[in-house]
Amino acid sequence: RTQLQKLGELMPLASNADFIAEFQGVKIANKHRLARHIKKVAGIEINPDSLFDVQIKRIHEYKRQLLNVLHVITRYQRILAEPSRNWVPRTVIFGGKSASAYFMAKLIIKLINDVAAVINADERVGGRLKVAFVPNYGVSVASLIIPAAELSEQISTAGTEASGTGNMKLALNGALTIGTEDGANIEIRDAVGADNIFIFGMLTDEVRQLRERGYQPREYYEANAELKAVIDAIASGVFSPDQPDRFMPIVQGLLDHGDHYCLLADYAQYVAAQERVDALYADADAWTATAIRNVAAMGPFSSDRTIREYAENIWGVRSLDL
Repeated sequence: RTQLQKLGELMPLASNADFIAEFQGVKIANKHRLARHIKKVAGIEINPDSLFDVQIKRIHEYKRQLLNVLHVITRYQRILAEPSRNWVPRTVIFGGKSASAYFMAKLIIKLINDVAAVINADERVGGRLKVAFVPNYGVSVASLIIPAAELSEQISTAGTEASGTGNMKLALNGALTIGTEDGANIEIRDAVGADNIFIFGMLTDEVRQLRERGYQPREYYEANAELKAVIDAIASGVFSPDQPDRFMPIVQGLLDHGDHYCLLADYAQYVAAQERVDALYADADAWTATAIRNVAAMGPFSSDRTIREYAENIWGVRSLDL
């Protein structure tokens, strides 16, 4: 437990069929355990054989849970348009809390739950897409979600994420990362290799340059038919028939108030990255091999290594054998 660098010894096992099968067995057991918990606390029946796509973190506009929701709706609309296509089944799992007075974050939570209610009840979708917001997210819930996660959503706008450790915990437990080049995602990419992570979106300098030029989010809305259909569905009350204008503050924030965190600018690349996720997940052994390579590369993210280097390089002290 204190020598995570030994995880590197797993790297050759990424091509070992027996180890791949054993790894898959552990992951599916954890997915069944989480599925039972979600059924108990949220009343949602999810398919343990689907891809578990997870975003667990504080609810904040810069962390872009809303971008995730835009993709969920895109996927929903695509399934309805092409019901005979061989879709990779996916369960999108959200968890997190917002500040008590943060209106927009609370409205995003409401949108997630309203989108979940519509999609989960639509028999045309079947088991191909489910959405769950797991209530009361904390350490105990995280201990169920993280070992079951297969895709880790780390999609903050480039230049906004200080670091974070959630992405490390998820990668250490065999979840592949989809994310922007921001925060610790950069170090994870360097550790696991660009072929073992799904990177998308603008870089920090590109975000700055876009804003300096005068970002016009409505141009992206008008130019992308799928994006327009998603936002129009939210605006027209498809997911809030009891109050059709419920989510207009979100729509106005995206189209009329500058889309400060550049969701619309990154939308097309994000959707394309999700398509790469589907393609890899369709090959179970290739996906698992990639997950094993992620776990094997996580040794440098050990807190023991960090503390040891601080002690030796900054504080000038040496460890003792006790």
